Amino acid sequence: MDINKITDSLNNAQQQAVTAPSQAVLVLAGAGSGKTRVLVHRIAWQIKIRQLSPHSILAVTFTNKAAKEMRGRIEKLLDSSTHKMWIGTFHGIAHRLLRRHAAEARLPDNFQVMDASDQLRVIKRLLNALNMDEKIWVPREVQWYINAQKDEGIRAKHLPDTDDSHEQQLVLLYRAYEAQCFRAGLVDFAELLLRALELLRDNEELLTHYQQQFRQVHVDEFQDTNTVQYAWLRLLTDGTDNLFIVGDDDQSIYGWRGAKIANMHSFKHHYPNHQIIKLEQNYRSTGNILKAANRVIAKNQGRMEKELWTTADEGELLGVYSAFNEQDEAHFVIERIRAYVATGGKREDTAILYRSNAQSRQFEERLMTTGIPYRVYGGLRFFDRAEIKNALSYLRLIANRDDDTAFERVINTPTRGIGTKMQDDLRHIARERSISLWAAAALLNTRAIQVFSALINTLSEQAEGLELCAQVQLVVEKSGLMEFHKKDKDKGEEKVENLEELVNAAKLFYFDKDNTENMNELDSFLTHAVLESAEQQGDDADDCVQLMTLHTAKGLEFKQVFLVGMEEGLFPAQQSVDDVVRLEEERRLCYVGITRARQQLTITHAEARWLYGRSTYPKPSRFLSDIPVELISNVRMQTAASYPANSAKSSEFSKPRSTYPPSMPTKPVATRTSVVTGRYKAGQKVSHAKFGAGMVVRCEGEGDKESVVVNFKQGGQKQLMLAYANLDVL
Repeated sequence: MDINKITDSLNNAQQQAVTAPSQAVLVLAGAGSGKTRVLVHRIAWQIKIRQLSPHSILAVTFTNKAAKEMRGRIEKLLDSSTHKMWIGTFHGIAHRLLRRHAAEARLPDNFQVMDASDQLRVIKRLLNALNMDEKIWVPREVQWYINAQKDEGIRAKHLPDTDDSHEQQLVLLYRAYEAQCFRAGLVDFAELLLRALELLRDNEELLTHYQQQFRQVHVDEFQDTNTVQYAWLRLLTDGTDNLFIVGDDDQSIYGWRGAKIANMHSFKHHYPNHQIIKLEQNYRSTGNILKAANRVIAKNQGRMEKELWTTADEGELLGVYSAFNEQDEAHFVIERIRAYVATGGKREDTAILYRSNAQSRQFEERLMTTGIPYRVYGGLRFFDRAEIKNALSYLRLIANRDDDTAFERVINTPTRGIGTKMQDDLRHIARERSISLWAAAALLNTRAIQVFSALINTLSEQAEGLELCAQVQLVVEKSGLMEFHKKDKDKGEEKVENLEELVNAAKLFYFDKDNTENMNELDSFLTHAVLESAEQQGDDADDCVQLMTLHTAKGLEFKQVFLVGMEEGLFPAQQSVDDVVRLEEERRLCYVGITRARQQLTITHAEARWLYGRSTYPKPSRFLSDIPVELISNVRMQTAASYPANSAKSSEFSKPRSTYPPSMPTKPVATRTSVVTGRYKAGQKVSHAKFGAGMVVRCEGEGDKESVVVNFKQGGQKQLMLAYANLDVL
């Protein structure tokens, strides 16, 4: 293949990255600069121009969706299959290695992968066995502690002795948890990565084999790697420098879950013979949006500097709206969306981004009352739903009787008379004899448990030799789950439909025999379900407005974006304000939010907000003051908005600008209620004999039905008829 056929669609910087010599390469890829395009073209170049074997290519990323997209684009570019390439997520590649070398990894051939909720159940059972109060030893906090140690490559035996009694108990729980997982052949997500690292580190012959096999190692979203992931990559490329990484330190926003932005900087020291190539041309956003993003992120210290630019138009100014409170903020945003749709825009092209999930309620309520379809992106996924997890647990128990987590989930689902006392007896026997709950059940001679054990054995016998979808159909019907969930008066129909969809998912499941070592089709399907449930991306949906947190929005883009709640204490979050490291991550999160917008970006903040159970009167976010005033169009109602100082030009914030983006009406649309009526107007401070002092939010109605909505400091928000309100203006 002619090299030009691979590179002729790339810009100069992208071509330089794709054709870089075989050495350690860091592609510093700004938002919207075509990083995935570079990665897939680099792989194609390695195969077609350098004549590397597809079997010698390793490419890792963070989500199954990204891995699938990468495979599809490479296949299209090469016009051939990616079957022989090792392309997948960190967890998926680690799982593949452990399946292939289970014995060397000290794992049983039929080890089971736990998702986060299964891991939590194991921890709860341990707390109960050790008589530890869950109110003091919160299961999720224990789970976080264990995973945090594993993310740093630390086993319980490596933790130093301490005089801290709390720390001692956590170490005890970690040890007990490790023992339980080892006994039952269970592996959690963090364990997948740590065990894969240990597998290569402790087996020199195996490490040499894979170092020689993988002539090129490619990494996407490198800024999101944790300690173990980077250590694993260094092992594979030790002495070869065959590491090609794509990342952006300005988009490192997952420090709270173990991601180490320091890996970006350590790379330069660990690979002295490296090359850094910057991708700064943006293909997503308008010039004004990029200028705002550049100015915001420039305040961070120690970053690997780059400046996003575009050949596209400057575009519209950024809209900024100062709301009276969160209700007014939601009202404004939804009315803008209605106006956008009325002029031909699609709802699915609009996203409302917020710092905290708690902020979504106001927007959801307003969307529902106005009849606008919407979706909370990153909501509960299919494999996370209770009825699906129940069915999968039966299948897991058929595959592995010693899977205690699956056993506990379904032993009394549907209810079969095996109550808490009987389950506690089983746990006691299992703990005393160091055996699985299934083995303990054989020793506890009760009718109910015998019936349950017989059911599992019968299902296993009847499933033998059946196609995967037939096995799933058998389990959802013969286990009693279909009838059990059908009785749910609230969501019974939906749950039955979900179980039917599980059968369909099994029917459509592709079993890749060549790349699933030591696994049958059922084991492969169960692992697929667990790995899929780990991701928090949303499903495809019809034309509807997208609501999501800023963390969830990473990697997405929309024509119109509303970045809401831009206030001190909310964004940046209050706990980050006095912490330099966390504040810089908050700033990167803001940068990510801004660069999600392609054409229109509107930022909102409220002068009063009910937050954390109390009324607050926050200042606009410091990030808003970083944006040059010449890039902003203030959307003004009837009252002046206050803004943070912004050098000598801060006074310009109070000056009304000529227009909001031309495609959006500056004045409220016809459905908006009046903000001024008689002697009252929005933003006015008033007093009530019963509710005390407050601020007028809006005025509604006419004549005898005229009313005023007031946000009282003590009594909350009230709607009062003006004829009887008896309000005093302060």
